Amino acid sequence: RARGYEYLAICDHTVSVGAVPGLDVDAVRRQAEEVAAANEELAPFRVLHGTECDIRRDGSLDLPDDLLAELDWVQASVHRGQRGSTEQLTHRSVAAAQHPAVSCISHPQGRILNHRPPNAVDLERLFEVCVETGTAVETNGLPDRIDLSSELLRDAIDAGVTIVCSTDTHSIRGLSNMQNCVGTARRAGATRADVLNTRTVEEVLAR
Repeated sequence: RARGYEYLAICDHTVSVGAVPGLDVDAVRRQAEEVAAANEELAPFRVLHGTECDIRRDGSLDLPDDLLAELDWVQASVHRGQRGSTEQLTHRSVAAAQHPAVSCISHPQGRILNHRPPNAVDLERLFEVCVETGTAVETNGLPDRIDLSSELLRDAIDAGVTIVCSTDTHSIRGLSNMQNCVGTARRAGATRADVLNTRTVEEVLAR
């Protein structure tokens, strides 16, 4: 609220990520109760109950469809199998983008600067599907990710894809990552109309 935000999405990892403790079905439902209590206290500010749901190797998601349908916001991400083939990685991301509950594809290339190169996903194909399904793609503000980059973000915008500027924060301090992804979007030539989370909470939830 101090930053002038009207809403914030809480998107914890699911269990398949492995690198961090993730939330299973029961934990996500318990979290829903916590989010509801927070919203009563913070209104009109809105906490969106979401998830960063892992995309499994077969393209399925790490939470059941009935639970995903209950959430306000679903980020879908590839974490394991980053060195797969273009065919494998594209299938996984495209399958997630086609899932009716998925709002956005997170860090589409999975890169970590100076540590892990971009994966071999066919972004042109992913962008085509995102336009067809109305799925957004993320530009991630973590300093060691910046994924999508400004060059690739420009390609996404030119293709008609909606963008989400995400902090990927794991702490309150990480909220300052927003300046990184906003800067990336500006370098890509994005306007306010291209970025989903410049819109009202009602518009975001209507997607």
